[in-house]
Amino acid sequence: MNTIGRTIKSYREHLKMTREELAQKIRVGTQTIEKYESGEQIPSTQTLLKLSTVLDIPASELLLDQQDQHI
Repeated sequence: MNTIGRTIKSYREHLKMTREELAQKIRVGTQTIEKYESGEQIPSTQTLLKLSTVLDIPASELLLDQQDQHI
């Protein structure tokens, strides 16, 4: 699991939110959330902004995680 995936999963679980609930709130499929959390897929910038809003975390925290992967 990559850093961004761990962050998404951690905040989602902290909010006691299921993958299904998160998927509905950001308008993606449940399998997409699973792919994000497993590191199989990286969310687009637009999706990162939606995630930050729903998970109530700064977008920069998710974006920094993504940038760290490319260093």
